[in-house]
Parts: sequence; C-alpha cells; structure tokens
Amino acid sequence: MRFFLIDKITEWHIGASAAGIKNVSLSEDFFNDHFPKYPIMPGVLILEALAQLSGLLLEASVEKASGRKIKALLSIIEKAKFRQIARPGDTLALSARILSLHDDAGKVSVKAECSGAPVAECEMVFVWTTLEDTELDEQRRRLREFWLRDIPPEP
Repeated sequence: MRFFLIDKITEWHIGASAAGIKNVSLSEDFFNDHFPKYPIMPGVLILEALAQLSGLLLEASVEKASGRKIKALLSIIEKAKFRQIARPGDTLALSARILSLHDDAGKVSVKAECSGAPVAECEMVFVWTTLEDTELDEQRRRLREFWLRDIPPEP
C-alpha cells in the first residue's frame, strides 16, 4: 500500500470499536493535483483511512474470536455522505464501530470528523480472505504495534 492514512490509533476495543487520527499535511502527494492552489483531501482517501482503521479492527476481532488470521477486504460502501472538506492542517478524528461479524464477512459504521464537525460517514462491508505470507504478516504486526503504541494491550 502506498498510503498509510492512519497516524495513530487512540481507542482500541477488539470486537467492538476503534478510533484514530489522520493529520492532513500539505506535503502529501495527492495535493499536487487535488487541487492546485486549493488543496482538498480527496473523499476517496478519507474513506480509505476509515477502511484501514476498520480492516485492522475486523482482523483483530476475527483473530481473537476464532484464532483465524484473515485479511479484511473492502467489498461494499453503503450510504456514503461527505459533509465538509478536509484541508492541510486539519486533524481528522476517525472512528469505526462493528455492526456485525460473521465467519466470512463483517460490517462497520464509520465516520470522520474535524473539530467535532462531520466530514464523512458511511457503512462498509468487508469480506475475509486468507493470505499465507509471513513477511506481510510481520509488516502488518509492526505497523499495528506502532499505531497502538499508546494503548495498553487488551487481556
């Protein structure tokens, strides 16, 4: 993945919910074209940040519930609404809440806010796949540890 769109996870409740932040910085590549002289974070990348947080939460939830190591793949975006733009200097507060968790899929409700005002919200459906790639597993484990560095581990 070229873009890591979570800067930090601030709340982590496996099987239930997660929250994190995305600091929007003018140095990000997408601002070169979106839009010159009026930089706006693309809505699709706000959704990607929410999907990254949700995917991590769902993967950890399935592993804790069943011991299965899965990769959550975004399958459906429902009821997407964009309420305001995100610009350089903004901090997006990301949140994901699990609505359902099944053997082969899961659904979350997500939102992004800036200074308490809604930026984007939707529901996302993910399906599970299995990847037998120890190098990728290790990379994802280190990244998750970094994002969760200030959150005490769950029992």
